[in-house]
Amino acid sequence: MQKRKLGKSNLEVSAIGLGCMGLSFGFGPAVDKQTGIALIRAAVERGVTFFDTAEAYGPYANEELVGEALAPFRKDVVIATKFAFKFDASGKQVGLDSRPEHIKQVAEASLKRLKTDVIDLFYQHRVDPEVPIEDVAGAVKELIHEGKVKHFGMSEAGVKTIRRAHAVQPVTALQSEYSLWFREPESEVIPTLEELGIGFVPFSPLGKGFLTGKINHETKFAEGDFRNVVPRFTEENRKANQAMVDMVGRFAQQKKVPPAQIALAWLLAQKPWIVPIPGTTKLHRLEENLGAVHVTLSPEECHELRNAASKIPVQGARYPEALQRMVGR
Repeated sequence: MQKRKLGKSNLEVSAIGLGCMGLSFGFGPAVDKQTGIALIRAAVERGVTFFDTAEAYGPYANEELVGEALAPFRKDVVIATKFAFKFDASGKQVGLDSRPEHIKQVAEASLKRLKTDVIDLFYQHRVDPEVPIEDVAGAVKELIHEGKVKHFGMSEAGVKTIRRAHAVQPVTALQSEYSLWFREPESEVIPTLEELGIGFVPFSPLGKGFLTGKINHETKFAEGDFRNVVPRFTEENRKANQAMVDMVGRFAQQKKVPPAQIALAWLLAQKPWIVPIPGTTKLHRLEENLGAVHVTLSPEECHELRNAASKIPVQGARYPEALQRMVGR
């Protein structure tokens, strides 16, 4: 497995990481614990060293799963987790909370669940408009000084906020959605990250599964699958957005590789400090995704893909309205 460094930091990780959320949360029923552990360990065996979780996934269950799965390999892997949400006693998400005292409480709880004494990369999951970002960055800086956290990250933040945070505690990585299907970060975010030396960790690099070609307008998602409430995934919009899948599929046929590998190879070709984190619950999909590191796209092919994608208007927002308001702040 190839390695990459996230920006100017010395945080070196596998060129493709594993997004672990879907094992516990977000895409229908959670997998059983042993299946989840087996998949995460299979990723380690195949050279993956970068694993992404969050207290919100479950909540809590995903961190526990990741902690148990990676305990035997802890020194060889990088674990990223996140703070920023608050939950009621039943585990329901009830808004944001990035007050410094809360960040520190989350860190302590995450360390226990992850069975570790240090969090490699601690992201603010969403920007909290009630708490100055300088206070957030300052709290993580203190955790770094205490040896409980190694690196500070942000997720779905806007460029002004990234700059303000970075001035207090250097940001190692930004995690946001980015794929051939959603290229908005190219206008402002990616140039800012390049300027500041911050790595980029795209989530949903396969468009929540859509770019694999395994989903069409007739697909029925399981109860509890987040895609049921995403405007982009209504039946009508999936029909309209099929043009993007077909385009990626044509490229894949020319290269004689699966569509997922084209989508991931295109991301890897954009910048040497981009590390996508596709998620999956299936071993054969994990192997397919990791195979993207062996697919080389020439600058001409990348340009051709970008041009073709640019001509296809994407139908539907990527989040329901309430969640859309929480991004890019």
